[in-house]
Amino acid sequence: MTKRPKVTVLGSLNMDISVTVPRLPGPGATVLGSEARFTPGGKGANQAVAAARLGADVRLVGCVGDDDFGRRLLAALRTEGINADAVRIVPGVPTGLAMIAVDEAAENLIVVAPGANHHVGPPDVAAATSDRDILVISAEIPAQAITEALTQGGPTILNLAPVPSQANALVAAGGKAPDWLVVNESEAAAVLGRPVSGLADAALAAAELITQGPRHAVVTAGAHGAALASTNGPDGPDGPDGPDGADGANGPEVIDGFRVPAVDTVGAGDTFVGALAVAIAAGIPPLEATRAAAAAGAAAVTRPGAQTAMPRAADILAATGVAWPVS
Repeated sequence: MTKRPKVTVLGSLNMDISVTVPRLPGPGATVLGSEARFTPGGKGANQAVAAARLGADVRLVGCVGDDDFGRRLLAALRTEGINADAVRIVPGVPTGLAMIAVDEAAENLIVVAPGANHHVGPPDVAAATSDRDILVISAEIPAQAITEALTQGGPTILNLAPVPSQANALVAAGGKAPDWLVVNESEAAAVLGRPVSGLADAALAAAELITQGPRHAVVTAGAHGAALASTNGPDGPDGPDGPDGADGANGPEVIDGFRVPAVDTVGAGDTFVGALAVAIAAGIPPLEATRAAAAAGAAAVTRPGAQTAMPRAADILAATGVAWPVS
């Protein structure tokens, strides 16, 4: 292809403070960890970096505070070649902050202080909904901004992470549902009101989620893989399941996880979403796009950090054997 896909991300920017610990603390417990690492993060910024490294022209829309953390986050985005002109600086409000603990099994515990991310509103939605092939929306911003963005038209991916209290309204039918909904097991459970565990259950959950409005639903299941369900079958509108808008006969599809040495799972989900956006915007069929995104997420866990670990095409091929489908 000659045209680079255009991806706009409407979402959060945080400074991540990460500490490696021997085990994740329980309630009331204190554990001693490594020296703290300060690195750029936030789900929106992470997804933007993932998309930029995998071949897209990327714009990020969101808010930071007028402080040193905010300036450092903007500088990091520009280093990645991301257009950050629409990131609004909010005076008198701190930049978002995420406190992350990662244990020896690569599992993590994250606490977020949203700061300026809670100020994302109508001017930011207006900036995000023009000149793009696909819009990615992450849920570390106010639910009202998410709803407004979904009503603007054009292809959308909604990553309900974390799940807001209004989650069912955001995925429901009625003209406001995203084209793609991406959640993990715990997020799917919160939307559906029942436990979701394992790849087979993820497939059932994905099939149930598309009945609520989205055309495509992906439920990721960590190292086990991911499941995709679509209203017209997993091959999409041009696949064997019939014309666009018709219900397909195929059930949900599962993509088995890739066997890789996990070092740090922080940012793997954001890598998946950013990679999926690039593949969809480039016209890759839904099932192939989901598998490529799963390979990108797997490659991300082989290195520490969030944005620092996000792969390029060569990294995905080296880690998983999957050739990135967007040239």
